[in-house]
Amino acid sequence: MHSQTFAPLIDAHIHLDQYTPEEQQEMLLSFKSQEIEAMIAVSMNLASAQSNLELAKQHPRYIYPAFGYHPEQPLPSLADQEQLFHWIEEHIGHAIAIGEVGLPYYSREEAQRTGLSFDQSGYIDLLEQFIILAKKHHKPVVLHAVYEDADIACNLLEKHQYAHAHFHWFKGSKQTIRRMANNGYFISFTPDILYETEIRELARQYPAEQVMAETDGPWPFEGPFQGRMTHPVMTRQVIQAWSEITGMGTERATRLFYRNTKRFYHLPD
Repeated sequence: MHSQTFAPLIDAHIHLDQYTPEEQQEMLLSFKSQEIEAMIAVSMNLASAQSNLELAKQHPRYIYPAFGYHPEQPLPSLADQEQLFHWIEEHIGHAIAIGEVGLPYYSREEAQRTGLSFDQSGYIDLLEQFIILAKKHHKPVVLHAVYEDADIACNLLEKHQYAHAHFHWFKGSKQTIRRMANNGYFISFTPDILYETEIRELARQYPAEQVMAETDGPWPFEGPFQGRMTHPVMTRQVIQAWSEITGMGTERATRLFYRNTKRFYHLPD
């Protein structure tokens, strides 16, 4: 057990397989000195899930893999979808969650900006399959669903009466925020909470018992993080910023984020 004045860090959302092997090694070697306990390693596709599983087997105390298909890429063929779901079912015992899954907001925006049509019905169908899979195996579902796409994700979660959902790096309307909070969904903040007004405002609104910290690494950040490799230790500054915004003491906030993440992901003690 950790003392009441101390809680380690957990990165609730990182693409560990997208770092080089040297970066992965450097990162893992720093965990003890940086007081980092664990990270949720989300996957982009089948190859990504396989890589994260191997990393988790090599470092079981630190890495907890989630298996899914990131929506900001071309929709997989039906054969590829079938292969991915079959593989996840085979390895579900190793999965901490189903993710990263969701809807292609940024791809759709980009297509529409250039005058192209974008049909996301296939992505909605795929997301529904992932929610069904998550519910079947009692796994959290890790969502990439922002702005109006979050409402579609909420519709599907409500349809299947499944509330064990984590909306990572969320942005959306006050109405959607209320809906998500009332449904018991969790969100996580990235290092951009230090400099993005929209994210800082979200921190003021979302229930404290439903928040976590993430990096979404290796995604790079601006402000004080400019030019630095994204590292789970940055979650310390995320929590510090959240504590300043909400008026909660930093030690108490650190314990809160730790407890929330352990509880949501059913991480072992």
